[in-house]
Amino acid sequence: MEEKETPQKILEVKNLVRAFADGTKALDGVSFCASQGDFIVVAGSNGSGKSVLMSLIAGLDEPTSGSIFIKEGLEAGLSFQDAEAQILGETPWEDVMFGAKGLGLTKTQAAALSCEALKKVGLLEKKDLNARTLSGGEKRRLSVAGILALGRKLIIFDEPFANLDWPGVKQTTAIMRELKAAGTTVIVLTHEIEKVLALANRLIILDKGKIRFDGTPADGLKFPIEECGIKNPLNSYKKLEDLQW
Repeated sequence: MEEKETPQKILEVKNLVRAFADGTKALDGVSFCASQGDFIVVAGSNGSGKSVLMSLIAGLDEPTSGSIFIKEGLEAGLSFQDAEAQILGETPWEDVMFGAKGLGLTKTQAAALSCEALKKVGLLEKKDLNARTLSGGEKRRLSVAGILALGRKLIIFDEPFANLDWPGVKQTTAIMRELKAAGTTVIVLTHEIEKVLALANRLIILDKGKIRFDGTPADGLKFPIEECGIKNPLNSYKKLEDLQW
């Protein structure tokens, strides 16, 4: 019987602390690892430290102490909460080409890369439309296309369901499902775990800058997550009176 190959570790966060000038700690001793192909949901309420964690992993900020190891040659691609803020081109084609051309490729090579990225996210037929008129879900997919064109194998989504309607949520989870199937390492930072947890092989619960839980999603749902400001998605809605928070 052949031994199953151990997934390669591509990210290690160790004893991460991010303190501000007033002494407040956005992150306090956070440690975890991610392997190639992991789909990790980092759950937490607003102010739990999720966005700060993303900024540190992406190198947009520096920790007060602790360390972050990312596999050599690998960079994180970021899909921000406001996907429209990432749009730099007038059209989806121009937007993805903007990043592709920055790789030092020829125009022909950049065009081929952009075409493939837009095809993967289902936006090739809309490549010449005004990017600002895309739906919320399509703008999220466009941000992923830009990341794919840059060759990123680690993609971090920060509150990806913010301001999306139901079709937008479905489009966003569809592209996440495709990324998972392709073996991309995905980290989703969200408090809306009911929209994506079934795709995850790992759940991390962040509360007030500390990790309160790190394990399987099934075990995580047995954890008192509401004490960390996250609504338990297994609460049932069977009658009209249940439909209130």
